[in-house]
Amino acid sequence: MPSSIDVVIVAYGRYELTQSCLRHLSAQTVDHRLIVVDNGSTDDTRARLAGEWPQVHVECFDDNRGFAEACNRGVAAGSSDFVVLLNNDVDSRPDFLERLVAPLERDARAGSVAALMLQPGERLIDSAGLAADVTLGGFPRLQGLDVSQADRERPILAGPAGTAAAYRRSAWEQVGGLDEAIFAYMEDFDLTLRLRSAGWDTVLASDAVGVHLGSATHGHRSAWQRRHGGFGRGYMLRRYGLLRGRTAPRTLATEAVVVLGDLALSRDLAALRGRVSGWRAGGRAPRRPRPPADAVDDSIGFRDSLALRRGVYDRRAA
Repeated sequence: MPSSIDVVIVAYGRYELTQSCLRHLSAQTVDHRLIVVDNGSTDDTRARLAGEWPQVHVECFDDNRGFAEACNRGVAAGSSDFVVLLNNDVDSRPDFLERLVAPLERDARAGSVAALMLQPGERLIDSAGLAADVTLGGFPRLQGLDVSQADRERPILAGPAGTAAAYRRSAWEQVGGLDEAIFAYMEDFDLTLRLRSAGWDTVLASDAVGVHLGSATHGHRSAWQRRHGGFGRGYMLRRYGLLRGRTAPRTLATEAVVVLGDLALSRDLAALRGRVSGWRAGGRAPRRPRPPADAVDDSIGFRDSLALRRGVYDRRAA
């Protein structure tokens, strides 16, 4: 008997994106259950879901609780063997779900699967999962490269991006799902590291393809985004003990460059203030173990790491 699939989508306004996402999912080649979490939308998302998609199970929050809490709520509302998290701004190919869960069907050691997300136009990669350097800095793999580069081995895959990811439910439940202390940004990367530390393998399904419509506005970073991104990074610095040990000098240097660069470009302290808040929050929780060596790409140098965070890849390394 084929395994069952729950697809969890978090919506916060922009109903036209959710509508397009659901329309593409309705054409999938495998059966699945759709769960949409309305995360405090202020438009008519909730009413239109009820009227136009009666077959979709809807969970609702009256205010925005953050991506992690919304995803956890959606996953808890289901019971299928596999869980797929999908941004509402992703349009998927008809065989997307079938291809995405196939590695979980084949290998009982696989706890998560990354999808191949393309930018609008389907010529450039938006992400092929996430990668990590030795400072546990995370970034979208292969972002901005031609789609022909999707099966490159470097940088090493750490795990899936929350934009489009499949998880074995037993693995998700073992590590407790997403950390709700992180309101937005880096919660998917933290989950990836915890799954790898728990002994689960991860796979890239480069034939599971979707278009990430949100990547069209990827370059815009508001103070809100930079503050929450800084919080996630500061939280992880504390929880993973990244300012201790042999990689601490590089970690500190990297953070200094990033924060000073953000200050020069944005003329505010949002990135720094976010890191300070995250550091304090991380101090109220137990230390987490470093992930295994095969989850980290130690060939990524200091300058490479800074470039990769900007989505700049050395095309000659293909």
